Amino acid sequence: MARFFITLLSAALMAYLLPPPLHSRQIGDIACNVARLKTVSSLAATKSAVNKIDTSNSTDAATAVTDAQTGLDSASAGIKTIATSLLTGQTAPADARDQVKNGLLAAQTALNGITTQVVSL
Repeated sequence: MARFFITLLSAALMAYLLPPPLHSRQIGDIACNVARLKTVSSLAATKSAVNKIDTSNSTDAATAVTDAQTGLDSASAGIKTIATSLLTGQTAPADARDQVKNGLLAAQTALNGITTQVVSL
């Protein structure tokens, strides 16, 4: 009986002391994946809308649109890096998240600088 108890106790301690390694998964649940899809589709829609801005009458607007496109391209590149990391089971790099944030902020700042002039007749 003592041998059985010691064997059982040893097995229990080994199982407790040597748990299998846990690998974090960042794929997320369905709500998270839906939010990611909305972010990507909204970014694509924003890029499309920015490309349609008429810049023929204003160099300031043309510069702002170019800056916005650059920011959106940077955000897209960051999202691509994050997606690649997630799909390969890696941890998404923090600098890619910062790249997305900074790209979106740059685009917002550029677009906020565009003003329209109302011509009264």
